[in-house]
Amino acid sequence: MPQKQQQVVVGIDGSEPAVRALRWALGYAEQTGARIEAVHAWQIPAMYGTAVAAVPSGEFRSAAERVLRETVDEALGEHGGLDVERVTEMGHPSKVLVEHSEGADLLVVGSRGRGGLVGTLIGSVSLHCVTRAACPVVVVRAED
Repeated sequence: MPQKQQQVVVGIDGSEPAVRALRWALGYAEQTGARIEAVHAWQIPAMYGTAVAAVPSGEFRSAAERVLRETVDEALGEHGGLDVERVTEMGHPSKVLVEHSEGADLLVVGSRGRGGLVGTLIGSVSLHCVTRAACPVVVVRAED
């Protein structure tokens, strides 16, 4: 009986740690044959508790799709033979990534290492994913 192909979800936000996380996942996929799903979650910014109504939500989605496309294209330059499923979804990044982890074998996220003592060690979205994901999580740190 053939073995099921692994599913790896990678959180993308356009930052250097996210690019490093995607490169790590692509290297992993080359070694294991895993499928990669790059997920970029976006939100409409809120000011004082009220959503910014002056900018249509479609513009935020378009910006998210552009960030995802550029990030994946940049990382794929070194891993040309791999296919990456690209997903943009409205929602808080940590919540969206945890939801996508439910069908995955591995979740990979980058960490900037900002925000308080724990944030310095791992990062808030990363910490949320590590403590709530339905699968193992790899946290790729920013370079020092």
